[in-house]
Amino acid sequence: MSGITARGYHGVFEHERVEGQDFVVDVVLDLDLATAAVSDDLADTVDYGGLAAAVAADIEAEPLNLIEALAARIADTCLRLERVTTASVTVHKPQAPMPVSVADVAVTLVRTRSGEPSDDSSRDGETA
Repeated sequence: MSGITARGYHGVFEHERVEGQDFVVDVVLDLDLATAAVSDDLADTVDYGGLAAAVAADIEAEPLNLIEALAARIADTCLRLERVTTASVTVHKPQAPMPVSVADVAVTLVRTRSGEPSDDSSRDGETA
């Protein structure tokens, strides 16, 4: 899923905590889809609408200083889903206060069910 948008109050500056801003989240999940492909039953996969609502709730929840922490919160939400084995979460902060003009500030965090970074952990980090 990409482009999940909700208003949050995350940031290290007071004005970010008071005024808030929109955060945009992309989620990529690894899960076995073989059963769902055959059964054509929602119970055999992830309810993407429910997950999108949960991600929005994570964005709207208690403020955090860093988007890295927000990405970890959302990854934990994704990994609570029984079928999900790996979650890749990108948090975009398009209105991040920056000393120069930038189109976006984003981080991508990849986590596995075990809590350990996946083999793609080299992807953890800031992207612009």
